[in-house]
Amino acid sequence: MNQPVKDLSSHTPMMQQYLRIKAEHPQEMVFYRMGDFYELFFDDAKQASEMLDVTLTARGKSNGEPIPMAGIPFHAADGYLARLVKLGVSVAICEQIGDPATSKGPVERKVVRIVTPGTVSDEALLDERQDNLLVAVYQQGETYGLASLDIGSGRFLVLEVEGEAALAAELQRLNPAELLVADTLAEQPLFGNRKGLRRRAPWEFELDTAQHLLNQQFGTQDLDGFGCGHLHAALGAAGCLLAYARETQRTALPHIRALGVENRDEAVAMDAATRRNLEIDTNLSGGDENTLLAVLNTAVTAMGRRLMRRWLNRPLRNREILTERQDAISWLLADYAFEPIRQTLKQVGDMERILGRLALRSARPRDLSRLLHSLAAFPQLQQHLACAQAVRVNALSAQIGEFPELVALLDRALVENPPVVIREGGVIAEGFDDELDELRAISTNAGQFLVDLETRERERTKLSTLKVGYNRVHGYFIELSRGQADQAPADYIRRQTLKNAERFITPELKEFEDKALSAKSRALTREKALYESLLETLNEHLIALQDASAAVSELDVLTSLAERAECLNLCKPSLSATPGIHIVQGRHPVVEQVSSKPFVANNLTLDRERHMLVITGPNMGGKSTYMRQTALIVLLAQIGAFVPASECTLGMVDRIFTRIGSSDDLASGRSTFMVEMTETANILHNATDNSLVLMDEVGRGTSTFDGLSLAWAAAMHLAQSVKAFTLFATHYFEITALPESVPGIANVHLSATEHKDNIVFLHHIQEGPASQSYGIQVAKLAGIPSAVLALAQQQLAQLEAGSHQPVVAPSPIETPKPAQPAPAGGPLQNDLFSAPSHPVVEQLAEIDLDDLSPRRALELLYKLKQQI
Repeated sequence: MNQPVKDLSSHTPMMQQYLRIKAEHPQEMVFYRMGDFYELFFDDAKQASEMLDVTLTARGKSNGEPIPMAGIPFHAADGYLARLVKLGVSVAICEQIGDPATSKGPVERKVVRIVTPGTVSDEALLDERQDNLLVAVYQQGETYGLASLDIGSGRFLVLEVEGEAALAAELQRLNPAELLVADTLAEQPLFGNRKGLRRRAPWEFELDTAQHLLNQQFGTQDLDGFGCGHLHAALGAAGCLLAYARETQRTALPHIRALGVENRDEAVAMDAATRRNLEIDTNLSGGDENTLLAVLNTAVTAMGRRLMRRWLNRPLRNREILTERQDAISWLLADYAFEPIRQTLKQVGDMERILGRLALRSARPRDLSRLLHSLAAFPQLQQHLACAQAVRVNALSAQIGEFPELVALLDRALVENPPVVIREGGVIAEGFDDELDELRAISTNAGQFLVDLETRERERTKLSTLKVGYNRVHGYFIELSRGQADQAPADYIRRQTLKNAERFITPELKEFEDKALSAKSRALTREKALYESLLETLNEHLIALQDASAAVSELDVLTSLAERAECLNLCKPSLSATPGIHIVQGRHPVVEQVSSKPFVANNLTLDRERHMLVITGPNMGGKSTYMRQTALIVLLAQIGAFVPASECTLGMVDRIFTRIGSSDDLASGRSTFMVEMTETANILHNATDNSLVLMDEVGRGTSTFDGLSLAWAAAMHLAQSVKAFTLFATHYFEITALPESVPGIANVHLSATEHKDNIVFLHHIQEGPASQSYGIQVAKLAGIPSAVLALAQQQLAQLEAGSHQPVVAPSPIETPKPAQPAPAGGPLQNDLFSAPSHPVVEQLAEIDLDDLSPRRALELLYKLKQQI
């Protein structure tokens, strides 16, 4: 809180007004309009000074104390607001609504809107590449209800999930700019100090209130028609969200006209770790370079680029929808039909957000100009789509339609290059309205009148310094130099005294001023009324325009996918009703694009008889790339896109899980191994026999024997109990023995070869287990000192020979001896880690075979067999 406001009597009248407004908006930074500035006071001023690098001053006193103060120029407010929104700060915009000329005391002020990270609609405050979502979460038992709203487009969706892990996955997918949660829920570690987190009172999520608000918004009796009447937790979240949106926008929200339901069973589930590891739209460093989205997203409209991101983050399981998308891409590829369509789509602006601002009555003149150019492109677009032989393309064509009446209206109404805002006029074109043209003519002729008046008055007075001028403060005037001012005629009335001149007014000039300024003011008033009428007319067509905008977005994505299929040599996958994944010559879509070397393609087959591949081979050999490319190919196929392979047949997967790499979660106090085990537990609990599971180096975060045991047990559970389609990469060679005893498991490996003292990675998948780990060779590539490498070779030789005694490190001046080959008959272990010795092996090692009689040897053999 800035200041206590219970007793305001000791404050100045203006500060009393400010503090009352601030008390109503304690969580927002208040921009308090004073002339050409937004002023901030007290703690808001201090916070703004730090965040925005503006000067903190102390001007005047209130309640006996200096008032901390900072100012933001009115004309530059958008830039400062954008910076605050990105930092998760909400701002209450307080404008003067009273008339200074008639006000007694401070001019009346009122908060006209609240700018929050999740409800901004201004173009300058938004990133056109991604959705800007307001999300609310409400908990009932183990069920979490989520509601999300994109206020720029009016897209309003609800979803229910079970458990905190599923909630975390959805929050990562939605990536909300602002998150509303009840006070009681905000304490959970999942929310922490999340940027844009807003704590709300629990009663704001009350079901009856939510249902009333939602029915009122949509004009319905109940919510069953939207298929969500039974989703009580989600509806509670939706009610809180809608109330918050109304509170911040201070206007009707006509573009929010339906409530959509996202069913988790319709989409491929991916947890937070999977989304992170696959680098769908964010790389592991937090940037957007070298991601799947960066490679795939060549959409030419802003709304198409945002839709592509949504598709990639929510692959589908509906074969009918995916097949329609595939057929659309196939038609677009035929005879390069996508090229002229993409050229036409480049003329279409961000209709989705323009229409949002139109509905919120905040659309600016240039929004309408861009809308005009967008709608004007539709007839040409329809010509390109007229011969379409794809069901989905025909449906999109019908949904786009044409709007000749609106195009004609906007074309007549708007000047060619309108100003940014309507405030100063100059937006409505000449010839659109007779009354406006007449009022403008008076102002236009003013210039000639002033020239004629100046010429006449110079001849009459014979005063050479006389000139006629105008400024916004004092209006029209006749100016004379200080030297000639005393010679002014008697009908000159002094208006203003300057340092070197005097300014006068005459009855004739005063009469003209009244007429001209009145005409200019009336013209501006008329122009603003015409502009509002234009917005009203466009809003009458809002639903059809929104539908057209959505269809253009999808067409843009489909043409983008067609262009990528052509340029990246992608193939159309076959979507099968039979579970399984068959990929011929599959490639990693991102690595292939960023690598300077030719990419080595690989095959993969997973089905009910062969549902787990144990993958071995050297580090840097390509295991992780092979696994990730499989997941990305599946993901692309299940958004309806073509895939980087020469052939692909896919049965729908329901979930994709990855356990690849780990790091400490210091904020939650979890070690690397704890993070690894948490992710593994999530997979083992939630994977099904239709899931794709990628497991890389499970158990490496603890001791060899513990890690080996955990990896072996996890692999056994996935293979025998879950029977998920699994790629299990490991350096524990003991796990390669699983295919001998467990059906459905097969060994594959990535090969490498040694040339002289160097290692060459072949990146090619072959059947069977790897024969060598090449760990020391990889260490050499990483630049490990040669003395350390030599010592490691000696230790490896002893481990392979069956000795567990460490090699004694040489003194710094000694050169380690080269490693000796393992003794003949000694147990060989190709991994750097040995499995625990068995008692039978220990007994065999102690037996002197030369002193053993045949009878004694037979007895010993029976005994050893019994022990085994």
